[in-house]
Amino acid sequence: MRPIRRFLLVGEGNFSFSASLCDASDHGTHITATCYESEERVSRQTLAKNNIQHLRGKGVEVCFCVDCTKLKDYFLPAKRNFDCIFFNFPHCGRKAGVTKNRELLAKFFCSCADVLTEEGEVHVALCKGQGGTPADQPMREWHNSWQVVAMAAGAGFILSDVHPFNSEDVHGYKCTGYRSQDKSFSVEGALNHIFTRSLPFPHPRPVICQTELEGKWVSFQVPEIFMDKINRGFLDTKSDHPVRTINEKLIAQLSQAFPLQRVDHSLSLLHQGHLSAVSQSNTFWIIPNTEQNPSSESIGKGTARGVLFPGLHFCKDIGQDDRMKAQEGDQLSEHYCLRSSLLVYVQDVVRRLSFLPGTLHVLTGPVFRKCLISPHTLPVFHETLFICEVDKGTEGSYIQMLMDNLKNTISSLLPSLSCFTLNSMVQEAKSSETIELNDSVMAEPQLDKTQYFICVKTDTSDSKASDPCIGAISAAPCGPVNSELGIVFASVNLDLLAMQICGISDWRMLWTLDERFLNQFIGGELGPFKSFSLHPPSYVHDVSFWVPEWEQFDEIAFHTIARCVSQETVMSIQLLDSFQHPETGQTSLCYRLTFQSCDKALTRQKVAEMQMQFRKEVQQCLHITLR
Repeated sequence: MRPIRRFLLVGEGNFSFSASLCDASDHGTHITATCYESEERVSRQTLAKNNIQHLRGKGVEVCFCVDCTKLKDYFLPAKRNFDCIFFNFPHCGRKAGVTKNRELLAKFFCSCADVLTEEGEVHVALCKGQGGTPADQPMREWHNSWQVVAMAAGAGFILSDVHPFNSEDVHGYKCTGYRSQDKSFSVEGALNHIFTRSLPFPHPRPVICQTELEGKWVSFQVPEIFMDKINRGFLDTKSDHPVRTINEKLIAQLSQAFPLQRVDHSLSLLHQGHLSAVSQSNTFWIIPNTEQNPSSESIGKGTARGVLFPGLHFCKDIGQDDRMKAQEGDQLSEHYCLRSSLLVYVQDVVRRLSFLPGTLHVLTGPVFRKCLISPHTLPVFHETLFICEVDKGTEGSYIQMLMDNLKNTISSLLPSLSCFTLNSMVQEAKSSETIELNDSVMAEPQLDKTQYFICVKTDTSDSKASDPCIGAISAAPCGPVNSELGIVFASVNLDLLAMQICGISDWRMLWTLDERFLNQFIGGELGPFKSFSLHPPSYVHDVSFWVPEWEQFDEIAFHTIARCVSQETVMSIQLLDSFQHPETGQTSLCYRLTFQSCDKALTRQKVAEMQMQFRKEVQQCLHITLR
């Protein structure tokens, strides 16, 4: 039996909306209609009096003198479980300005949070232009609007839908003015805004992971920005995440053209690197603690023994002293780092496995790196790597086979993917997208000079924008194993490919903990993603500082600190000004940080706290002098 849905209407004037909703609802709906004024005053209107009688005759609960900013005061705890709350055309009255009306909305949303179910909705109808979102046409200037999305964010709500409010569709509805005045609001061009709860910002605690590396167990601290992204299980067999779905479709298609084997043995998250071979600014360096026989408490059977990270275990939380250990790595000539690409394992896998020429071996897993902030720049993503050992001289034909099969597979996933573009020259790979994806490819000295960068173009792509680069195909000598053989491989960034196929504009959405994301891909279905957080508010903060005289400013570190402190809510960083003092020669930089969350309710107060913490962190870590 379907549970009864409970609706609450606040700020009713003549109760015509309540009457219309009541007539349109089935027996499984319980309606409570409320008004700010007294019954005596409201009943002076004939229409209101008739509607009240009609509602009560239908069993609707009608309440008066209810302040919508203090809803919990009017309902017992057992009845504070409304599935939907309606507030049509709120207004403080007479010539109240936008500030007063914003305050009304802010208090109303906080009140709703006390009486709404976890999956409930808040419907707010506003006159044309009041909301301050791009849905209003024309859109008012932000400072002259009611900033409804920002007001809702203060209570933990996000805008999940917005559509025209057509009074003609509400049979018998007659809009009234403030407190039942004769002059009604103009509802032409009005919009209904639907808000839902957002997940709160998490409070991650530092943890240490343990993994096997070269026959030894090593423990290491997970960098703070990855604590909610490590061991998420996107590639698990029961996962419906689009990253896994796309990966499985790629593997299935290529298995029709090649004999194919998955590489099942554990690949460590850590890679041993030398400073001369790897860019330190783009790498997360790790100082591990080596353990021959880790404690049973640390290794116990738990969820960490997943498909995603074979051999990975989580240990107890760590303290402040352990956080600083990674800094000691600057003094070492040789470090371990979080792997920035699975390509670092190509030669090792070829040596360890019994490769048969022509057989395609598949490695898949997450990789990590420091990078600049943008919606399409990924500090962590899932890479799948196809490796094939071939006879010398046949590399070209195998590269062509990989190209054709990848093209056919991806083109079949969504009709809007119209074509592939393939850049065959290394020099053409200097766009930001290519460097972001293939910096580790470029650093590998064993690779051939000719590499093919896989770029996807959709029918809706901006003709002026560069095509997103989602992978690379190349060849390499087999090395000392067999001089008569070569290696052909294709590297694909599954996360960027998922964004293109599903129309996801921001990589952060792939990592959301909100169930409304995965619910759109149940059963491995791929299709256009519909955002559940529309028109999120953005907040701008500038920071100016003097750069240390004898140190080169590390912009990637600057961006990485912003990622960490803001919990990935900084969506862009722009250099506004660079100034060199004419007398001292010292350089001053001014950056603009834009904060915006794609899945959570972000408030001005929360951003101000993050900005203050960011200023503190960059001053300590980068030795800058704030202005």
